[in-house]
Amino acid sequence: MKSHLTVSALLLAAGALVAADAKDEVKAAATKLADASGYSWKATTDFGGGGARMGGPTEGKAVKDGTICLMMTRGDNTIEMFKKGEKGAVKTQDGWQSIDEATAGGGGGVGGQGNPARFMARTLQNYKAPAQEVADMVAKLKDLKKEGDAYVGQMTEEGAKSLMTFGRGGPGGGSGPEISNARGQVKIWLKDGVLSKYEYNLQGTVTWNNNDRDMNRTTTVEIKDVGATKLEVPAAAKAKLS
Repeated sequence: MKSHLTVSALLLAAGALVAADAKDEVKAAATKLADASGYSWKATTDFGGGGARMGGPTEGKAVKDGTICLMMTRGDNTIEMFKKGEKGAVKTQDGWQSIDEATAGGGGGVGGQGNPARFMARTLQNYKAPAQEVADMVAKLKDLKKEGDAYVGQMTEEGAKSLMTFGRGGPGGGSGPEISNARGQVKIWLKDGVLSKYEYNLQGTVTWNNNDRDMNRTTTVEIKDVGATKLEVPAAAKAKLS
């Protein structure tokens, strides 16, 4: 009996060590990406099991000083935005607005969607570039292991909930919907020790205004032009980042 317990303990310890090594490798790869002079990415989302369809890809660029540029396509519109630290700038019909300017005064519709500038500013406020998103995501995993050419892990319930609400309470930054049965899985790929692609699937039930909706959302982020990406910020946008 004692020998069986010893073997089980050793297997558990070995499994924990493998998970720790995998997490360290992925975190190191994310750090290398963050340390690059610049990189670009494209993120696409598939809503396979219902839920609000926000549509369109997001293309981004990041440079080492922490500035990121986003081009978000939503329906027939593409919105250009910049972010550095806690500051952000959103290009609107009225010109460039800071996050505070775009979110002032509230907005109509669920989650502020009656006010597109406000909604996009809220999205920008909580947006994380891939290097940071993956580094944060690793901390939300129950486990992580190498399977073939990818690292695969299961998220904690709280980690899945956080990603389902884009890191904030609700679509407009309020108290947000109630989420139950939240779960998620992530796959991460490296190239030459640097983060090159990741994909995460989120599932659960979202309750909003007493209506339940099943969510099944898969986001894929592909990274390119590492070390070759450059970024020019328009003067009017740069003024909002200072």
